[in-house]
Amino acid sequence: MSALPANDASSTLQTSNGLTEEEASRYDRQMRLWGIEAQQRMRNATILMIRLRGVATEAIKNMVLAGIGKLVIVDGDEVTEEDLGAGFFFRDEDVGKKRLDAAKVRIESLNPLVTVETVSDSSILEDGALETLIRTVDLVCVTDWDRVGLIRLNEVCRRYKKPFYAGGTYGLLGYIFCDLLDHEYLAPDRSAPKDAPKSIKTTAAYSPLDVALRHKWGGLTKRQTKEINPAVLFAILAIWQFQSLHNELPNDSGHTNELESIANLLVSEADVNKQVLTHVPRTLIESISTTAAHEFSPVCAIVGGMLGQDILKALGGREVPIANFFVFDGNTGGGTVCRMNMP
Repeated sequence: MSALPANDASSTLQTSNGLTEEEASRYDRQMRLWGIEAQQRMRNATILMIRLRGVATEAIKNMVLAGIGKLVIVDGDEVTEEDLGAGFFFRDEDVGKKRLDAAKVRIESLNPLVTVETVSDSSILEDGALETLIRTVDLVCVTDWDRVGLIRLNEVCRRYKKPFYAGGTYGLLGYIFCDLLDHEYLAPDRSAPKDAPKSIKTTAAYSPLDVALRHKWGGLTKRQTKEINPAVLFAILAIWQFQSLHNELPNDSGHTNELESIANLLVSEADVNKQVLTHVPRTLIESISTTAAHEFSPVCAIVGGMLGQDILKALGGREVPIANFFVFDGNTGGGTVCRMNMP
């Protein structure tokens, strides 16, 4: 057997922590931040990403650069001119090509140590094939999907005990939802004596999306409700309801009245503190009526960046992940986490 070239041979040598020398060198800075064990868990993880639009693009960049083991991407669509704004894996000449055919080499170039597998046949998302696929991965993330589809995917992930993330943007609004089952992580122990360990192992019990959406807000004080700013959340939930009714996103000012009616009914049914919110502001509804179907690159970058980082947190188990619904408002540049139907 012939000897490996020097550069290939060195990359296969194992360090004392089980990583190759190339991995140890590439990931040295982040291992100092979150530790070798967390890096090993990322390196051993297979992540399934469903749909490649702006939010997924940013999340994938963060995860691949951080050194996950394998990325499986499913998307059967072709590149459109609209994809060029927030999809930095695409170029003008890619319009009309399969998204994954255009993006695969560019994703791989971010980090040659990560295995990238692409599936351009969307039939794999049908029941039997989907279950087979989910059994082979460690975590599932789907972006820019409809509510019914998200609930179905979450249910399959629950069946096979796979952590589930969802995310997306609607114009200037964005969200992240996660169901991490019973998730163990290290949390800061502020009550610990001076010389004792500063972190303790903690478990958080998450809820599936269909349970989270039945959350009632009546237990929150006026101050707590103000801090969460639930108007943005209910605007997103109204978009989901509109999409479920019409099989499309709102994209015209003529949709404003219906969206407003849906949003305000959701607020009423959820028993939100009436001193804080009795209706979603008309200006917010008017904005999403015409922009929800469009992607804005800065919003995708923020939401997708947070999505990728939170997935890495969940894999590493070193920090507190989102619990369990994050919403972002590009109108103000602010975001909040809503704890929905979690114990």
